[in-house]
Formats: sequence, structure tokens, C-alpha cells
Amino acid sequence: MSQFDPDEVLATASASPGRRFLGLGSLLMLGLMVIYVALARPPAFGWQLFLLALGIAAIASAEAMRRSTASRVELTPTELRDGDGTVIARTEDIIGLDRGFFAFKPSNGFLLKTSAAAGPRSWRPGLWWRMGRRIGIGGMTPGNQTKFMSEVIAALMAERRGDLPPLGR
Repeated sequence: MSQFDPDEVLATASASPGRRFLGLGSLLMLGLMVIYVALARPPAFGWQLFLLALGIAAIASAEAMRRSTASRVELTPTELRDGDGTVIARTEDIIGLDRGFFAFKPSNGFLLKTSAAAGPRSWRPGLWWRMGRRIGIGGMTPGNQTKFMSEVIAALMAERRGDLPPLGR
């Protein structure tokens, strides 16, 4: 891997505009409809508070998703990172990759397992999440981008194990 520039981006995955529009629109409509129901036909006071809180939570989730899907996931020879520079995982720490149908992974994505100490829980709705040593990549991303990224990660893992000759130009 010494032949690579460590900052060279090998693969990227970003939210597709159509999925982003549909996901954000659905969450916003849910929030607005629940708030409308709470105000237009008020149920008992406790339920009204619950509906208002649920509507506000849906709108807040849509805003979090809007901010996170404006970014992208980048793979370099040394790290997997968010577009804002947040390191998701170092490539040498990746010990497992699961793209299977029954894997607990995001839609159109893949699951990574790392050997490093469990990182802090993080969630970028629609792009990636991390719980302990497991990382899910995908969600609103097109399948072709995440599939390519997972194949590059698999090649980097195979090269590290010595199964492949060094990747180079």
C-alpha cells in the first residue's frame, strides 16, 4: 500500500437525490400530519402532548437526515471517513465485511467489523452508523456505489492478509 497516496479517495458513497427527497419528504410529512392531528382534533391532554412530541421528533429526525445526507462516505487506502473528515474506521482495523442478504446492515449497504477498541456510538441517518465495533455503511446511497466500496475494502483486506499481490499502478 506504500504505492498509494494515503489521501487518495478510492471510492465514495453519497445519498442519491431521489432517495433523499423521498426520505426527507416522508419524515417531514409524518411530523406535520401528526402535529396537525394533535392540534385539529385534540385527544386527551396526555395524548396530545405525546402526538406533539412525536411530530417534533419526526421533524428533528428529518433535519438530522438532511444534514447527514448532504455529506458522503470516502474510502482512502488508510481510512474510511465521512466527508466532514470524521474517521469512521481505519482500514487496518477492519477484520470483517458482511454484504449478505440477512446481515443486519443498512439498505443497499454493508456491515464492517473492526478489531480496534469500540468507538463511540455514532449515527449519520441515511449514510452510516457505528455501534461498538460494528459499522453499517449505506441507507440512502445507491447500491452500485456501496458495492464498489465494499469490493475495494475486500481487496484491501485480502492484500493485507497476503491473498493478493499489492495493489498498484
